[in-house]
Amino acid sequence: MSSVETDHQLLGVIQSNPNGVTNDDIVKSLTNVSPQDRVLALNKLLQQGLIEVLKKGDKLIYRGKDPKKNSALPKDADNEEKIVYGLIEEGGNKGVWIRDIRVKSNLNLTQLNKILKNLEGKKLIKAVKSVNASKKKVYMLYNMEPDRSVTGGAWYQDQDFEAEFVDILNQQCLRFLQIKRDGAEKKREGPLAAKQFSCCTVKEVHKYISDLGISKVTLDEDDLETILKTVVYDGKAERIMTAESSYVYRAVECPVEPPGLVQLPCGICPVIKNCSNCGDVTPTTCEYMKQWLE
Repeated sequence: MSSVETDHQLLGVIQSNPNGVTNDDIVKSLTNVSPQDRVLALNKLLQQGLIEVLKKGDKLIYRGKDPKKNSALPKDADNEEKIVYGLIEEGGNKGVWIRDIRVKSNLNLTQLNKILKNLEGKKLIKAVKSVNASKKKVYMLYNMEPDRSVTGGAWYQDQDFEAEFVDILNQQCLRFLQIKRDGAEKKREGPLAAKQFSCCTVKEVHKYISDLGISKVTLDEDDLETILKTVVYDGKAERIMTAESSYVYRAVECPVEPPGLVQLPCGICPVIKNCSNCGDVTPTTCEYMKQWLE
């Protein structure tokens, strides 16, 4: 059997299982291929970027790779580097904790730290501090933009919650809703018409805030909707679903000044949907609260 035929057969065996195959699986499937030819074929497929190698426990797993997805790893990278790089690549923009890399790769800490330092030096990966835990960091590919659950989005700067910035946006969003409400009431076309004309879309609020130029960071409509929700939580606005299943916001009279959810990070918490304590959060149950109070 020629080397090309061996490569083709081996690639077929690996690609037949999306979760990857072990060396034992390959041996069972390619009984007519010698160990030496098998190793040569594996190395060739790895160099061509057609397969990747991962480590599961004490076994190596070979898995097919999308040829359109070219790895930034140099061809002379060793198997350990490929394993670590592959695990970090799988983590996407949410990154991977070093503990998880260590468990999945089965590498000792000294060896893993050396590999991570080497990959960072080549600007293939980067370490990003997470707002979820100030003393921990996650690893992701160098050109990857971190997810908001990692950085905290526009509301965090170097892991510090920008309470003043959020408060200013909260006030300006409320001001726009109040301006729209006052303008609708001056038309004197009846309460129903006034209510309808006082409603604002997120797009309108986004344009108003953008035109003010009060933010040094680029805010999208999702950011402004998050702020509008804090205005609603403060009891100063209401959120209304339209016939198109979208939402509009309007200012309401608030006879009693509420404490305001915007005064706590919960209102703009990037992972509030995952918080089982939402509504009954204390400084001892929420990591974000602990950081904010420190």
